[in-house]
Amino acid sequence: MRILMISKACVVGIYQRKLEEIACLPGIDLQVVVPESWRDPAGEIRLEKAHTEGYQMAVAPLRFNGYFHLHYFPTLPRLLRDFRPDIVHIDEEPYNLACWHALRLARRAGARSLFFSWQNIRRTYPPPFAWGEAWTLKHVDHAIAGTDSAAEVWRAKGYAGPITVVPQFGIDPQYFQPVSHPAGDPFTIGFAGRLVPEKGVDLLLRALADLPGVWRARILGGGPERDALCAQAAAMNLADRVEFIDPVPSTQMASFYHGLDAIVLPSRTRPNWKEQFGRVIIEAMACGVPVIGADSAAIPGVTGDAGLLFPEGDISALRDRLRQVMESPDLRADLAARGRVRVLENFTHERIARQTVAVYHAMMQARPA
Repeated sequence: MRILMISKACVVGIYQRKLEEIACLPGIDLQVVVPESWRDPAGEIRLEKAHTEGYQMAVAPLRFNGYFHLHYFPTLPRLLRDFRPDIVHIDEEPYNLACWHALRLARRAGARSLFFSWQNIRRTYPPPFAWGEAWTLKHVDHAIAGTDSAAEVWRAKGYAGPITVVPQFGIDPQYFQPVSHPAGDPFTIGFAGRLVPEKGVDLLLRALADLPGVWRARILGGGPERDALCAQAAAMNLADRVEFIDPVPSTQMASFYHGLDAIVLPSRTRPNWKEQFGRVIIEAMACGVPVIGADSAAIPGVTGDAGLLFPEGDISALRDRLRQVMESPDLRADLAARGRVRVLENFTHERIARQTVAVYHAMMQARPA
């Protein structure tokens, strides 16, 4: 079975481990189309060639790079012609040009097709995006949704075809694994992600302002709110205990988690956004780091019973959860063990690869639309 996957997300090195796991399964010939970089609003993400065994990686030019709704691969017609796939796996939302372009080419080549979506809010787009979305939902052969709530969105928008819930990427449990902490280090609280209002780092700082005990915080990420958050920390007399760290390559994230005693996801829902998954949750849990998260969107479903939740936006409750974890080594150990088990059972690259290939087999066995 020849699979052509189109994925700008796979510029991230640790995500490529899933590709190796897919490629090593019987009967799979995989080629993955990636750009040299993706110009994300938080900063350009350059291609990291970290896991490239067993499949072909085609690095192709990307037109309108950084424009989420308008980017596409202009050389894709040649790539399809040369590779002649059975299935085109479009790792894109169905309302953007990259998806329509790839789907049109797949249909012309006689290949079956699927799209992947994290979209967990039912949005209405103006033309031409609404037209392209409707056309995609009518003509695609299969959909993969990252969460149940994303699947519900596409059913509500009229998609009647087969849909499977599988997260986009998992983790490598050999890379993300627990380590011992040096004795005598202060309790270290972490955050990793974009520094934007919806991620709620301002709420974390307000919770830290009155948190008793000996602790420090490390906030990793970039974004438009960084200067304001640094100023907020200084105004609250937290500058000597809160460190802001620039983003690091994906292959260095395990070292960040290894320096933490707890990680916080204080996400808040916005009219046009709510937490879609929270990848740092599974990375931190795999490393044995207790997770404290808002009961926002996808966070409870990812943590399960392996994390502590607080009501979204409730600063006092967040502070209480931090105090609980700080004061109880037994609770920390219990959360660490449960988190590791939950990841191994649900969120490894190997498991997600097998679920994805099961979708491919189902597609090939189904009657063409």
